Amino acid sequence: MLSRFPTPQMAALAVALAVYPVSIGSLAHAQEPSSPSAQLEPLMRSISGAKYLSQVAISPDARRLAWGENGRLMVAPVDDLAKPLEVTASSAPEHRCREYDPIWAPDSASLAFFSDCGSTDGQADLYLSRLDGSAPRRLTALHGYVNSPAFSPDGSKIAFLYVEGATRPAGALAAMKPPSGVIGEEGIEVQCIAFARVGVTEPGKPDLLAPAGRHIYEFDWSPDSKSVAYIAAEAPGENNWWTAKLYTQAVPDITVQVNPAETPHAILDPVTVPGPLHGLQIAVPRWSPDGKSIAFIGGLMSDQGSTGGDLYVVPATGGRPRSYADPHATVSWFHWETQGNPEAKGDEHIDLTEVRSGKVVLAPALDVASGARAAGAEGTAEFKGTIGDGRLELSQSVARDGEEAFILSSFSDPPEIWMMDGGKPKQLTHFNDAIMSFWGPTDSIEWNNEGFHIQGWLMLPRNYDPAKKYPLIVEVHGGPAAAEMSRFGARGPLSPEAFSALGYFVLMPNPRGSFGEGEAFTEANRKDFGYGDLRDILAGVDTVLAKYPIDPNRVGITGWSYGGFMTMFAVTQTNRFRAAVAGAGISDWLSYYGENSIDEWMIPYFGASVYDDPAAYAKSSAIDFIKKVTTPTLSVVGDRDGECPAPQSFEFWHALRDLHVPAELVVYPNEGHGFVNPDHRRDVLDRTVNWFARYMPPGDGEGVKK
Repeated sequence: MLSRFPTPQMAALAVALAVYPVSIGSLAHAQEPSSPSAQLEPLMRSISGAKYLSQVAISPDARRLAWGENGRLMVAPVDDLAKPLEVTASSAPEHRCREYDPIWAPDSASLAFFSDCGSTDGQADLYLSRLDGSAPRRLTALHGYVNSPAFSPDGSKIAFLYVEGATRPAGALAAMKPPSGVIGEEGIEVQCIAFARVGVTEPGKPDLLAPAGRHIYEFDWSPDSKSVAYIAAEAPGENNWWTAKLYTQAVPDITVQVNPAETPHAILDPVTVPGPLHGLQIAVPRWSPDGKSIAFIGGLMSDQGSTGGDLYVVPATGGRPRSYADPHATVSWFHWETQGNPEAKGDEHIDLTEVRSGKVVLAPALDVASGARAAGAEGTAEFKGTIGDGRLELSQSVARDGEEAFILSSFSDPPEIWMMDGGKPKQLTHFNDAIMSFWGPTDSIEWNNEGFHIQGWLMLPRNYDPAKKYPLIVEVHGGPAAAEMSRFGARGPLSPEAFSALGYFVLMPNPRGSFGEGEAFTEANRKDFGYGDLRDILAGVDTVLAKYPIDPNRVGITGWSYGGFMTMFAVTQTNRFRAAVAGAGISDWLSYYGENSIDEWMIPYFGASVYDDPAAYAKSSAIDFIKKVTTPTLSVVGDRDGECPAPQSFEFWHALRDLHVPAELVVYPNEGHGFVNPDHRRDVLDRTVNWFARYMPPGDGEGVKK
């Protein structure tokens, strides 16, 4: 439910910015010495002191690892990571560059990566290192946004996603361009597939595969290196991912430019396909090792990149896909067992990475022919944490023999590099052993409501004493098609660790609409935003109130994006919450439809556009129930948020002010849906903890409404 920026109501936005712009000077207001935010310094030092591991890639021969470490790119043998080699395009040790997205050549002899060395404006180019002591060789001369590099199986080319001439990162989280000119027609940036030839002697412009008018989101090489499969939709890409199709297209021999006569072949259209995939979204296309099929994940997904659903396999020539559904889990990533192994052409086993009740599960291999778990497959590995290699959701880097490398962290454990060794998880690094957490432990909590099984995480207060009474903060995740997972450190400006450190219980529920309980559970909030999901959350609150010493008169709610909407809507439906903080929320679905930049995501959830069925949107609009609100509410939002535009927060704040309900609105300049300025992120956190401390303080005191 995150997106971008179309045609917001400029008048309301201008008023919002004029009334409540934030400035750096306002940080002093939020961090007075006596405020709770001033007590967070040990926690912030703990989180920032951890070594940040951004990516990991295992070589195809499983002998070496490459990883990103605090902005640097390191390489070392798998069996001796203590003395890694730093790989950089810089010719001077004192000149630090940003290197990222390491990928191994199929022969394991060289490593490609992006680097901004030599750039004055942060532009990244593709480099190739032989790892033999010689300087990396620059392959490209780019001007635009780049990501997702991938070697062709024959090692002759590197493909990557490229927005030529881009002025901002692709995707819905980034700040939108200030609207000007002919809206919807000017300044539209289109993402294509670009190709760099590994054997070039001088850097140059890449060759482009840019099907006319289509924005490409994800792609995969065919095993013979002659074609690509990709997911694409008509431009503008930010709005149309929810109707994207699956294509294949031949990649001719590259000389100067890809032959524009090569046309894409649409092999799957979820808008028209019959069966359970109809009208849903697709992601992670992966060609089978024999080149005959393409597997992908299909399901109801509210955001590109937040991947979840069931596994599907379709013939590479097109046809009706076959589904492999698990009613109790959500598939978020997968790989063919013999991926990258040219000697195994006929393998039909797929390894699935699932979300099950908030946990990550590496499931036994799936036999594509029978649909059953493969005979003799290794047992299930389950993590009460989050894994990933830095590419897609829960992805792992896989060697030819099937060994998998990934970064693992949890609420209590900082990130480290792990591998699956003989079907068993094995920790490879201990970079962050000395890091101490300044928050309480976390339990997985499960409950039932209205026939649904629901899971959430409960973080206990630091120095928890069962003889004392504590307040509770409910933090609702965004999406709604997502899941609250156990991972280390703050996930955004709102931090359960900070709440715990200050003496709060924190409940992070995964109500209906979330990943982790099967596709039917994810789809259970269609045309029902704020009703069944809120009842699930309140049932979770009752569950923890019955088990832990929580003061029922000191329960608050917060969330970002969909969580911000749920915060706004919840305080119109119940008076159980003593205080609320809504981050990038939505107060009026009818006006939101015409303001946001990603209205296509709403059709699968509401069943029709707002112009065809306004009642469906009004049903879940907090503004229509605003006179019921008594809960003091703080709203925060970025001024260039295209997914949840600032007028939505302004409208909610304005109504509360008229009703004399304690309220505050802060609009942050030059921020999109995902805040990037660290001062702004910290300011949101400081204001949030001070707001909750004012109305529902920790300890034995009662909050006093002022």
